[in-house]
Amino acid sequence: MHPDSKFWTKLAEKYAARPISDMAAYEQTLSRIRAQLPPNARVLEIGCGTGGTAERLATDVKTYIATDFSEGMIAQAHLRDVPNNVEFHVADVFDPAFETSSFDAVIALNLLHLVPDTQPVYARVQNLLKPGGVFISKTPCIGERDLGFKFGLLKCAIPIMQWLGKAPFVRFLSRNDMDQEITTAGFRIVETGNYPVRPPNHFVVAHLA
Repeated sequence: MHPDSKFWTKLAEKYAARPISDMAAYEQTLSRIRAQLPPNARVLEIGCGTGGTAERLATDVKTYIATDFSEGMIAQAHLRDVPNNVEFHVADVFDPAFETSSFDAVIALNLLHLVPDTQPVYARVQNLLKPGGVFISKTPCIGERDLGFKFGLLKCAIPIMQWLGKAPFVRFLSRNDMDQEITTAGFRIVETGNYPVRPPNHFVVAHLA
């Protein structure tokens, strides 16, 4: 069992009911993802949460497999009225059911800052992608220096919240950290963006190098 699975399962119902904080940034993210997905694509989303993005993107592809290690999150995802080409699974990227070179795209949104060691994740993504496949991620970069008072205060509060069991593991990354991490893992970055800009949720499209 993943260390934070109980944390996210406990939060799942409230998470599903919570409105998206910046709808314009979310729609822009979806638009940029759609631009990378061919109509016949087989897509894997890791860390799908309650399945909102899967519901929105599935009509643009052939098959959409959405996974999360939290049983509670996937239980909420199953309540959605999604197209027939969507599958929700309690799993992570290392699930042995996923075959080598079987996906046209792997998507990880709001996930990589929550992973203590991402290098095995990147290696597994490379293993799962077909030749010419694409890895798409978006990561909150709260390691940036100029976050402003509100987000700077949140950054200071996270360690206390973790000690109280009110926050999961979090990495304090900058946009440069993310770009370097992804390229060091063997990907070639072809597009970046920040949706929203402040605090930067860093969007990266990468191909196998």
